[in-house]
Amino acid sequence: MSMSRREFLQVLAAAAASGLVLDSRSVLAGNLPAHYYDAPPAGNVSFLHITDVHAQLQPIWFREPNINLGIGSMAGQPPHLVGEYFLKHYGIKPGTADAHAFTYLNFEQAAKVYGKVGGFAHLKTLVDQVRGHRPGALLLDGGDTWQGSGTSLWTNAQDMVDACIQLGVNVMTSHWECTFGADRMSEIINKDFKNAGVDFVAQNIVTNDFGDQVFKPYVMKEINGVPVAIIGQAFPYSTIANPRYMVPDWSFGIRDDSMQKWVDEARGKGAQVVIVLSHNGMDVDLKMASRVNGVDAIFGGHTHDGVYQPVPVKTPNGGTCLVTNAGSNGKFLGVMDFDVKNGKVAGWKYRLLPVFSNFIKPDAKMDALIKKIRAPYESKLNEVLAISDDFLYRRGNFNGTWDQLILDALMAVKGADAGFSPGFRWGTTILPGEPITMERLMDQTAITYPYSTLTAMKGEQIKGIMEDVCDNLFNPDPYYQQGGDMVRVGGIQYTVAPNSSMGKRISDMTLNGKAIEADKTYKVAGWAPVAEGASGAPIWDVVAEYLRAKKTIKGVKLNQPKIVGVDKNNPGIAKL
Repeated sequence: MSMSRREFLQVLAAAAASGLVLDSRSVLAGNLPAHYYDAPPAGNVSFLHITDVHAQLQPIWFREPNINLGIGSMAGQPPHLVGEYFLKHYGIKPGTADAHAFTYLNFEQAAKVYGKVGGFAHLKTLVDQVRGHRPGALLLDGGDTWQGSGTSLWTNAQDMVDACIQLGVNVMTSHWECTFGADRMSEIINKDFKNAGVDFVAQNIVTNDFGDQVFKPYVMKEINGVPVAIIGQAFPYSTIANPRYMVPDWSFGIRDDSMQKWVDEARGKGAQVVIVLSHNGMDVDLKMASRVNGVDAIFGGHTHDGVYQPVPVKTPNGGTCLVTNAGSNGKFLGVMDFDVKNGKVAGWKYRLLPVFSNFIKPDAKMDALIKKIRAPYESKLNEVLAISDDFLYRRGNFNGTWDQLILDALMAVKGADAGFSPGFRWGTTILPGEPITMERLMDQTAITYPYSTLTAMKGEQIKGIMEDVCDNLFNPDPYYQQGGDMVRVGGIQYTVAPNSSMGKRISDMTLNGKAIEADKTYKVAGWAPVAEGASGAPIWDVVAEYLRAKKTIKGVKLNQPKIVGVDKNNPGIAKL
């Protein structure tokens, strides 16, 4: 978005009234600081990194979470820092462009100053600019790229495949890509990617029968005469978090032993730099880094964390592995430079560049491709379902207003007592006063198993589901964290104790002021069932019906649990 000087001054006034102090040097006349996108190289081997784009080809709004709790040894450590704690940890000045990009603070006001983020046409310009100073630099894609929009669903991922090839991706791994099915995934890798010279790597995807590699575990490249290896680590719990029947013959997992084997093999072939392109999630990557020798850096994804600087982790033999995570939705571009001397990494420099689309000229060829992709679907995408008077966002450990809206729609249309909505981390943001279009609804719901359900559940079963998902999120051993954020719950109020043990985190469950009874049956609406044979109206049809009837969305009441047993000064939770 662009704004007049008068509008800009109004935004500054509104920001000041809300207590937001914007850095005048950063936003003078609505501009970023001078030389913001200057990223001079600091070595002879460079990698660029995107992850968790979730099919967002156009610039969007995306608010970072205000709750990102770490448990046990992970408490208070990156990536479990939000808001002011994040700024303090990294020495970022409040009110700056980086403060807006990396935190939720004063999002609405700052968004109007800095505009939308991402967009492949703008990302392409930035990638080319950064690469122009780094001969041979490789662009790595951490996965969760093909899924997350209406056009990706309707084109069977072809829109994102074509866009990523044009962007210049060199190496990729996966997660949600598997939900298009093994046949479609293999077709893209063996046809589109092969023809374009894109390598797909995943050391931890093997066949169920004999444990054979389904895809290449790693690829060797040369950058300015330096041999490098990129090892793939796909999301280890794809057949738990998503339907197993979509990839029935494949097995996943973490597989530290085989990771070490491939690292050693690559080193034996002369690799002077070894990178893991991972979709484990940040906490899992931090643990893996402490268990495997010979990895210089892990470029991570899955948890959508915009990590300002890499976390150095000591390896078993006393080396150091740098662990990064590059956010989501095309909002960031990670840039890592290694200075390699005498066959070893002698130094490094990293920057995670926010993609402020207002301040980057879109690449003409990518812009033309995006327009071509969208043309057949424009009228469908642009249908206005309702106007939102509320701020709609998804990201956060327990709930978001977008998720609440989905729950409200599910329960109303299905006639349910309560509702469950998956704790997906993907999904864009809507500012107050904006239309809720079909495109924005598809941003929240575009999956290949979108069925809505109405199920009779006993109280003990409801609690069991909530406990199971909660353990996936808050297990003190990150290797047992198997899903996204907490399942979003509609209708039922509850208390959560993240630091308690499995089966003992959920308590005080009530519905309309009455305690949930273990033996009583309740009608529970949901969507995205992972079991084979499920059926039901697609979730977007259910929510669209609700929105068309409402016309205006206002007063969304966020159903957040009462959080106990967590220090009120925990840096993973906002000072509310």
